Amino acid sequence: FVLVNSQKAMAVSKSFLVSSKLETLLSNPNDPSSSPAPLIRIPTCPMNNNGSRRGLIQRARCEISASKAASISALEQLKTSAIDRYTKERSSIVVIGLNIHTAPVEMREKLAIPEADWPRAITELCNLNHIEEAAVLSTCNRMEIYVLALSQHRGVKEVTEWMSKTSGIPVSDLCHHRLVMYDKDVTQHLFQVSAGLDSLVLGEGQILAQVKQVVNLGQGVNGFGRHISGLFKKAITAGKRARTETNIAAGAVSVSSAAVELALMKLPAHATSSSARMLVVGAGKMGKLVIKHLVAKGCTKMVVVNRSEERVEAIRREMMPSGVEIVYKPFDEMLACAGEADVVFTSTASESPLFLKEHVESLPPVADGRLFVDISVPRNVGSCVGELDNARVYNVDDLKEVVAANKEERTKKAMEAQGIIEEESKQFEAWRDSLETVPTIKKLREYCERTRAGLVERFMSKHGDGMDKKTRKAVEDLTRSVVNKILHGPMQHLRCDGSDSRTLKETLENMQALNRMYGLDVELLEDKIRAKVEQK
Repeated sequence: FVLVNSQKAMAVSKSFLVSSKLETLLSNPNDPSSSPAPLIRIPTCPMNNNGSRRGLIQRARCEISASKAASISALEQLKTSAIDRYTKERSSIVVIGLNIHTAPVEMREKLAIPEADWPRAITELCNLNHIEEAAVLSTCNRMEIYVLALSQHRGVKEVTEWMSKTSGIPVSDLCHHRLVMYDKDVTQHLFQVSAGLDSLVLGEGQILAQVKQVVNLGQGVNGFGRHISGLFKKAITAGKRARTETNIAAGAVSVSSAAVELALMKLPAHATSSSARMLVVGAGKMGKLVIKHLVAKGCTKMVVVNRSEERVEAIRREMMPSGVEIVYKPFDEMLACAGEADVVFTSTASESPLFLKEHVESLPPVADGRLFVDISVPRNVGSCVGELDNARVYNVDDLKEVVAANKEERTKKAMEAQGIIEEESKQFEAWRDSLETVPTIKKLREYCERTRAGLVERFMSKHGDGMDKKTRKAVEDLTRSVVNKILHGPMQHLRCDGSDSRTLKETLENMQALNRMYGLDVELLEDKIRAKVEQK
């Protein structure tokens, strides 16, 4: 690792110069020349006269030159090295992304990841050197990546570069528009997102279903680990509580209903919801909601273009007996249907535009221009269509004037919901803090068991001749019992359910003290790096 100055570097070079090896190991896990075994090793010190080691200080001191040993302790050497940063700084939960508040749809659509590709994205993200766990939340209003990072700075850098590579957006542009948060701020942000407090439509309910989908698709994916899955599961709880205990969703419009409201606002004065010719392209979740809202606004006939008729038929059955005529048309008739429509709603998962300038300019003109309302991300209607005189194009970023209605009342309820967010956030952070002691508990038990087994083996080699199996078992049982008795106190002070902040603080201090006393920091770091290499 990099040290503070050259004199100290010379003193401990053999003990701590492992940084470049680790970087090589992470970059080339299959290269035998880059795989030391074990991964990190501070040289073992010889026994002192009492046959015992004095922990991390003595272990490190072996490689310190005689001229420096008197003035610079090995522990001080450790504190000046990067290993101390990696062992004292726990992994951070980080969110990096773009949303409707930070970036335009033109940029968000390039980053959008279809639900079916979320597991693949998790795998790719966890193959980055400093990312342990990951999740993707990609909707029409946001594309956010949540990760557990070994290093905040390196994690953000690697994820940003991955986003640039997958989207084609320069890193500089991403940095200008991206949202970056860490740890407690991430918890607050995701819980607010789940509760609908960060949505364009304050209190809208669809985002909670999308957060649930992150958990559903993440199950069984290597990389959707304990911390990130726990964060999203708690976010679902927070979102549910915010809605049921504050009724914030009452009066809120969804993106689909806002799209219908916008279309009706933009209709010519002589046109109505029942007289205007409506075309809906896409019969998925959003398309279905658009159809429902059109029916609620008095529309009695519409054409629905979809790849299969089954979904449209299912919507028809659900609408019966509403007296609404829903006409199915296949995708190859989409342009012909658009030529007969006054209003075109698009909501498909297509990654490329369905309507371009050359498609629309050849359509028969309509009074005041044909209206395109595109609620897809990536967009289904190319921005070039808006250049035509006979077309008016709106996308999800144009819905703000509609969602402003009833916002004052929902803002009051949002303040109530924020109290729930705070409460749930504290519970999650306490649970996460309590997980910190688990590796120390495991390592301390392993350390004591190694010590016990070694001493028993030494005793047996000297005094075990002629000892029967029953006596040998008694010695094993007795020594294990002694170790368990000695460990009982430390283990009690390492366990905490996270419900008492004072106890939790003391527990973490106890953990750090035991890590120092028994030199467990380095072994914990070895395990973390080894797990990362195995993951790659």
